Order: sequence, then structure tokens, then C-alpha cells
Amino acid sequence: MITFILSIVALLLGYFLYSRFVEKIFGADPSRKTPAYTLEDGVDYVPMNWWKIFLIQFLNIAGLGPIFGAIAGAMWGPVAFLWIVLGSVFAGAVHDYLSGMISIRLNGLSIPEIVGKYLGIEIKQFMRVFTVGLMVLVGAVFITGPSNILHGITPGIAAKWWAIIVFIYYILATLLPIDKLIGRIYPVFGFALLFMAVGITFSLFYNGYQVPELTFSTFGNLHNQGDKMPIFPMLFVTVACGAISGFHATQSPLMARCMKNEKLGRRVFYGAMITEGVVALIWAAAGMAFFGGVKELNTVMVEHKGDAAWAVNLISNTLLGKLGGILAILGVVAAPITSGDTAFRSARLIVADFLNIKQIKLVSRLYISIPLFVVGFLLTQVDFSIIWRYMAWSNQVLATIVLWTVTVYLYSEKKLYWIALIPAVFMTMVVSSYIMVAPEGFTLSQNAGVLIGSGITFVILLFFFVYIRKQKKLSNLNH
Repeated sequence: MITFILSIVALLLGYFLYSRFVEKIFGADPSRKTPAYTLEDGVDYVPMNWWKIFLIQFLNIAGLGPIFGAIAGAMWGPVAFLWIVLGSVFAGAVHDYLSGMISIRLNGLSIPEIVGKYLGIEIKQFMRVFTVGLMVLVGAVFITGPSNILHGITPGIAAKWWAIIVFIYYILATLLPIDKLIGRIYPVFGFALLFMAVGITFSLFYNGYQVPELTFSTFGNLHNQGDKMPIFPMLFVTVACGAISGFHATQSPLMARCMKNEKLGRRVFYGAMITEGVVALIWAAAGMAFFGGVKELNTVMVEHKGDAAWAVNLISNTLLGKLGGILAILGVVAAPITSGDTAFRSARLIVADFLNIKQIKLVSRLYISIPLFVVGFLLTQVDFSIIWRYMAWSNQVLATIVLWTVTVYLYSEKKLYWIALIPAVFMTMVVSSYIMVAPEGFTLSQNAGVLIGSGITFVILLFFFVYIRKQKKLSNLNH
């Protein structure tokens, strides 16, 4: 339990210390008017209390990743704790905070438009298509996932009927003003999710479960597939939302349009990521402890074909009893549902931004949303595991692009850009190496994949420093 407790403490210290450092570098200004006031429209630009925005942001970003991904990540052993902590504090929360704050400074602009502003028109065009595609993919995944979990609770109701109910909710959440449905229903979902996290943690301590410690002997790859699933890069894509996730950058502009004061950004953006990291730690610990250890977790996951939903259901019902288990499962269901609804909503806003279509009228929202829902529904007919694998890698590619965007922004503003550059370089290595070695990629050996990934990373880093050199020359010429 010592490693688990220290990991929680480290996340909290990251919030109280490092977040203030990042906020100071950005230069949050409480005197600046935010787009919630300057562009208020009663639909997407709506001033809201910070605690509501925090809760919405947390539920938006806490999809299946910090639960399913954390359990899958626990199959590598206690080293997963290290990635969750370091990833959340130095990469994920920096990514979420700065992308959200830049959006506030740019009138709530969506992430493809922000990327285009700092990385160029070609990247912007790619990002428009890529990000909308990813949002619809996320929406489809988060229809199928919670529907299967709800079917497990209510075997008498087929998963397809739950999928229809979830889909109808997504349509309403996408079209209605943000404070009419999302702003009102999220506190209920938030209670269920927080109950789940607190309940599971208390039960682990009360019942004397032993969470494996991170020691010299366990600091390695304990995954049952061994060399076929190397820690680098596989773990860093498997545990995404609990450490860093590009999806978060698509959600931050939604809340940037509702923020009353720039100084609240640290609580909302950085704080929500740290909270999600805590949830991921809890589920990683539960996965390792409940089944008796990392080896035993690997055994049961292989027996159930990697079905994390089965593990979540069993852990919740056993640790919290039938009633508590149902509440916990509802919390687990709330996480993906509250990401799926805003995935479609952010897709609508991204399309509206680049087509320059105002969203005040319902007919304008329908004009954009109907094609998105049609594509999302068709994707639900594809095998869930296939969609999930491609979504995971695409998600981390988006995070990498956003980190490079933030790096260029900080450099252009003459701020300490290294806080974004270091995680940008690391994540470039991760995503380029992953696609080389992954089953859905080129299936090369780890050595070959990492070598190619290193080469790609070096070239991109070289481009960045060439860009800096050109900017310095231009600056000298102008002066």
C-alpha cells in the first residue's frame, strides 16, 4: 500500500506546487474579460460557476480510459503507478491546462484552429478532419462501452436497447444549451463517480488487500505477454486518460467558453487531470490487489479475453456489496457517457468553427450534428476492441500535436517553453515507436520500432530548433 499512498500524495503535491509554476509561466490574468462574457450567446458561451465547470471538465475527460485503461495498464505491474503520476503532473495536466488557457485567450477557439494558428495552415486542415474523426470515434466507443456495462447490470434489457437510450441522450446533450442538460445532470453523475472512487479505496484498506509495491524486483515488465508487450511504448498508450490524453484538449475549449476568470483555469483544467490521475491510480491498485497480485490479474484477464468491464463489475460488486456495487457501476457508466456526449458536442463546435456557422439557432446545430450522428451510429456496428485500439493511438497522436502547438505558443510569447517541449518530445517517441511495434501497426521488433521512433523524433525536434533559429533571425531583422 505504501507505493499507492505515495503515488496519491505525489499527485496532490503536483497540483499544489507544479501547477502554480505552470500558471505563473502562462501568466493567468484575473482582470481580463473571458469569452464567456465577451461572446455570451446562451448556448455554448455561458458564464458558469467554477465548481460546475470543474465537474463538467472532469466528467468530460474521465471516460473509460482511467478505469479500463488503468486495469489493462496494471497488467505491467506497479510501474504503471509511476507512469500515472509522472504523466499526469508533467504531461497530461500541463497539456490540459495550457490548451484550455490558450483557448480562453483566443475566444474559446477549438483545438484544430489553435493548432493551425501556431503550426500552419496545412496542419490545420489535417487537424480539422483528424479531430472531428476522433471525436466521432470516441462517441461511438462511448455508446458501445457503457451499453455493455448496463446490459451486465440488467441482463433482461439487451445492450442494443441501452445503446439507443445512450444515443438519444447524446443527441440532446449535443443540441441543447450547455447549462440546460449537461450543467444539471452532471452533478448526479459526479456523485456516482466520486462514490465509486472513494468506496473502492476504502474497501481496499478495510478488507486488508495488498497492493503490490514498486521495488527493484517489480520495477520491470510483469505483463503475461512479456517481450510482445514491452513497457515502452505499449504502457504509455494503454494508460492514456489517466496520464495524458489528446481528447482532453478537445474538451477544454468547451469549458474555456464558460470560464468567468482566468485564475480559475488551474483549478478546472490542471485540477481535473490530477483528479483523473487519482481515479486511474485507484483502479490500477484495485486491479492488482483484488485478484491477488499482478500475475493473477494477468491470468484472469487472459481467461476473459481482456474484458475490463467484467473485472470492473466483479471488483465493484465484491468490494461494495450489491447496492454499493450498482452505484459504483453507475459511476463507471457515467464516466464514458459524460465523455461521449461532449465528444459529439465538441465535434459540432469544431465543424462550426471552420465553416464559420453560428450556433445560436437550433437548425444550425442540426445541420452539423445529423451527419456526425449518422457516422457515429454506423461505427457502433464495428467490433469494439478494434475501434478502441485505433482510438487509443489516435488519441495520443493528438496529445503529441497539441503539446508541440503549446510549445510553439510559449516560445512565441517568450515564455519558458521547455515545460511543454520535454513531454512533446517524449510523446513523439511514444506514438512513433508504438505504431511501428503494435499489432495494429507494422508489428516490428521493439528494437527496430524504437530505433525508427527515435529517428522520427529527432527529425521533428530538429525542425523545431530550425524554426526557432528562423524566428530569431526575423526578430533581429525587424529590430
